[in-house]
Amino acid sequence: MQINRQIFLTIIVLITTILFFEYTNTDIALQNYFYDFNTQTWLIDRNEPILKFIFYKGVKNLLIIFAVCILFSLIFLRKKKIIKEYQKGLVLIVLAAIFVPLTVGTLKSATNTPCPKNIEHFGGTYPDIKVLDTYPKNFKQKKRIKCWPAGHASGGFALFSLFFLFKSKKNRKKALVLALVVGWSMSLYKMFIGDHFLSHSIVTMEIAWLIVLLLEKYLNIFFKKRTKNNKFDYYL
Repeated sequence: MQINRQIFLTIIVLITTILFFEYTNTDIALQNYFYDFNTQTWLIDRNEPILKFIFYKGVKNLLIIFAVCILFSLIFLRKKKIIKEYQKGLVLIVLAAIFVPLTVGTLKSATNTPCPKNIEHFGGTYPDIKVLDTYPKNFKQKKRIKCWPAGHASGGFALFSLFFLFKSKKNRKKALVLALVVGWSMSLYKMFIGDHFLSHSIVTMEIAWLIVLLLEKYLNIFFKKRTKNNKFDYYL
């Protein structure tokens, strides 16, 4: 029942977030601080090699390697005692690493929403269209654009799955902090180079948590059928 309540609350918060940013100018107001209207440049140059390596290519590759290592352990080290003990949590990590980016990527392809760098306010060619808006009839779009929600940070926020790997509250809090630090470091980098608004990242974070909760719920059902004596603690 506790996890069902968390799922319901997360859906409500997600809907509220979308509506709040849809009907306010919070995104533009905040993004103005990251753009120099005199030089028409963003706070961080997207081609700056060190930051690009750390916050884009580097962290993304590390997350992929991490998920692959977990999958390797589940397949080839499955008879090890520690793998058996944490099997459900490890499966959740792998599934979250797949389904969180996949879901966010699918939404990006469907929503056709521009990035900050694309809109006229920041020197682009697109009108300021939010996710629930439609384009003006006189605007001719050459191809669909993919900026909502934030895709890059989805891999970082997928680390919310670590929360359910641990048993103690202390370790669960550490897992949440890690996921937030990684996810928001990736998010802020993309905001500072003009690729995403704040709302894009918040929505991605909430979607990631929702997917992790859903995966945890159904994995628990699956594992309970396999081992009726196992008990899993959902309490947050």
